[in-house]
Amino acid sequence: MKRQIVCVVLGVLFVLLMSSVSFSADTIRLKWNSIFAATHFATPLAGQFCEDIKKRTNGRVEIALLPGATLTPPNRVFDGVVQGISDIGLSNPGFTRGRFPVSEVITQPLGFPDAWVSSHVSQDLYAKFKMKEYDSVQVLFLFGSGPLTVQTVKKQVKTLEDVAGLKLRAIGPMADMAKLIGAVPQPLDPGDVYESLRRGVLDGTIFPLEALKAWKIGEILRYATSSWKVGAAAIMYVVMNKDKWNSLPADIKKVFEETSAEYAEKFAVAFNKADIDGLEFLKSQGGTTIPLSDAESARWIKAVQPMLDTYRKDLISKGYTDKDVDGFIAFAKERIDYWRKISREKKIEIPYEQ
Repeated sequence: MKRQIVCVVLGVLFVLLMSSVSFSADTIRLKWNSIFAATHFATPLAGQFCEDIKKRTNGRVEIALLPGATLTPPNRVFDGVVQGISDIGLSNPGFTRGRFPVSEVITQPLGFPDAWVSSHVSQDLYAKFKMKEYDSVQVLFLFGSGPLTVQTVKKQVKTLEDVAGLKLRAIGPMADMAKLIGAVPQPLDPGDVYESLRRGVLDGTIFPLEALKAWKIGEILRYATSSWKVGAAAIMYVVMNKDKWNSLPADIKKVFEETSAEYAEKFAVAFNKADIDGLEFLKSQGGTTIPLSDAESARWIKAVQPMLDTYRKDLISKGYTDKDVDGFIAFAKERIDYWRKISREKKIEIPYEQ
C-alpha cells in the first residue's frame, strides 16, 4: 500500500513538473530593440510597458528590452523588425529619410508647440490615413518629440545671421531646416553627439530640449534658442514584426492594443515633461535660453517654408498627388490647433511660454 501511495505521489509530482515545463515552453518571448540608451528616461518607461504586458497576460508574454539599438543600428531598426531580427522596434523615421513619407509631415514647420501635441497629432495621422509605409509591420503606437530648437556651445544665436556656418547635428528633414537657416547639417546618431560637441566637431544641435538631459549634452551646450515657433518635431514609432503579431492569440493581441493605447499617452506626457527637465538641466549646468522676438521668429518661419515645397515634391515622386499632400498638411494643422486647445484646457505644463 505504501509503495502504491508513493507511486501515486510521484506520478502527481511528475505531471505537475511536466505541466510547469510545458507552460514555460509556451511562454511567448519577444525582443524589443530601442534606439534609446539605458540611461535615457524613455527606457524605464519602455520597461514598464514590458512589465505590464507580462502582468496583464499572466506571464504568458515576456519582453526583453534591449536599449541602445543593440540588435540593429538606429537606421536599421525598422528593417530589423521586418526581418525578425527583433520582434519590436522603437526608432525615429528621420534615420531613414524618404522611407516614411507621410510620417514626415510631423517634421515640417507647421507650428508644433510641444511633445504632447505632436504625439497626439502623430497618433491621429496614423488613425486617419493608415500610412502604407507601415504595412510591413504592426504599429503598436506612435509618439512625437517637442519642437526641435537650435542649441549651441559657444555662439549665442539671436538672429538668423548668427546661425550662418554653424555645424549643427541634424538628420532627415531637419538637415533641410539647418540649411535653410544657414547652418551646415551634420547627420550623427544621438550617441555620437556628446563627444562631437566636446571635441568641437559640432558647434551645436537641432534637437528637442529633452536631449539636453537625456543625452547629457546640456553639460557642454550653453545656449538654447527658443526657436520653437518654427514648429517642426520628430515622430517616433513602436512597431512589431507582422508574422509575430499574426501568431499571437486574440486575447494577447487585445492586451497589446489596450496597453499600447495607454502608453501612447504615457510617452506623450513623458516627452513633454522631459523637455521641461532638459531646460532645467541646461540652466543647472550654467546654460541659458535665448528668446526670439515675434519679428525674428517670423523671419525664421519664412526662411524654412521651402521645406514644404521639398516635402511636396518628394511625395509626388512617390506617387502621391497634390491633393494627397494638401490633405496631410491640412489635417496636421487642424489637429495641432485641436490638441493645443485641449492642452490649454488640461493646463499641461510646457517648457516655453506660448
